[in-house]
Amino acid sequence: MASSDAFVKPVGIEDVARAASVSITTVSHALSGRGKVAESTRKRVLEVSRELGYAPNRMASGLRSRRSQIVGLVSDDIATTPFATGVVLGAQDAASERGQLLVVVNSNRDSDIESKQLAALLAAQIDAVVYARMFHEDSSELPPELDRIPSVLVDTTDSRGELRSVVPDEEQIGRLATETLLSAGHTAIAHLTVTGAGRGKTGRATGYEAAMRDAGLQPRVFTGQDTGTSESGRVAFTQMIESASQDVTAVFCFNDPMAMGVYQAAMRMGVSIPADLSFISVDNFEPVAAALQPGLTTVELPHYGMGRWAVDAALAEMIPERPAAPLETRLPGKLVTRESISAPRVGDLFPR
Repeated sequence: MASSDAFVKPVGIEDVARAASVSITTVSHALSGRGKVAESTRKRVLEVSRELGYAPNRMASGLRSRRSQIVGLVSDDIATTPFATGVVLGAQDAASERGQLLVVVNSNRDSDIESKQLAALLAAQIDAVVYARMFHEDSSELPPELDRIPSVLVDTTDSRGELRSVVPDEEQIGRLATETLLSAGHTAIAHLTVTGAGRGKTGRATGYEAAMRDAGLQPRVFTGQDTGTSESGRVAFTQMIESASQDVTAVFCFNDPMAMGVYQAAMRMGVSIPADLSFISVDNFEPVAAALQPGLTTVELPHYGMGRWAVDAALAEMIPERPAAPLETRLPGKLVTRESISAPRVGDLFPR
C-alpha cells in the first residue's frame, strides 16, 4: 500500500548554495573548513545549512572517492593557437604520471559548445577539469558547470576569487627581457608594445619600466596596434624612428610576431641586426624566433609548466584536507638566447 506521505527530496548542497547566494564550491569550502572563505560568508553558509536541515551525504562521498581516473581539459582555441601544444603536453605528462587519462575538448570560443562539452564531461563522472585560455586574459566570466567539480584555471583568473589559477609572471618576463639587454651594455632601450589592454601588455611594461628605473634610466614606450602582429611591430618601430629616438641601441618587443615586423622595417632602412640594433622579445614561437636571421633572442612563456601545474592542482582539489594554497600562481618565463643581441653601437642609428 502506497504511503500517503509525499516524497520529500533531501536538501542538497545546491540548495544551500542557492539559498546563501554563493557557489557550490564556496559551500563545500565553508562546510569542510578548507579553502579561502571570508568568515562572514562561512557563518552565513553554516546558518543556512542548519535552517534547511542539510547534512552531507556520506554514502555519496564514499562513492565519489572511486575515481574515474579522467581529467578534462577544456580550452577556447586549441586548433589555431601556436602555444596550445605546450599546455596540452604539460597537462598530458602530469596526468600520465598519475595514472590519469586526459580528455581534451575545444570550444572554439563558442559558449554554447563549451557548455555542452562540460555537461558531457560531468556526465562521464570525470575527476576534475582544467579550464584553459590560450592567451593570457583578465578575469573571466566562468561557466557555472565548473562549480560542480574540482576545477582550476590556466591563463586566466576567477573574478569571484574562488577557483585557483596559473598564469605567466608577466612582470618577471618584462624585467628579464630588459635586464638581458642591460647586461649586454645597453642603456638606450625602447619597449615596443600593443595599444589594447591586457595582463600581458601591462605586466611586461611594468617589468620593463621597473628594470629601467632601477638602472637609473628613462623608459621609452612606443605602441603599434591592438594586437601583436608584424604590422603592429612595423607601426611601433616607425613611431620610434619618428620620435627622434635615434640613440636607441636595443628594442624589447611585446612578442615574436611584432619583433618580426620590426626586423622587416629595420632591414628595409639598412639597419644591421644586431650590430646597429639589438633585439629581444617574448614567446619563443619557434617558426618565427628560430627562423629569423639572425635568430631572435626571446623569453619563453611557461605553457608546458602551466599545463603540468594545472593537472596537479586539479587533482589536489579532490583532497578534502589539502593545505590552503594561493588563488593565483605565477610561473616565470625562461630566456632563450639566439643571435639578436650584441654590444651597443656608438652614435645615432641614422647619422645626419
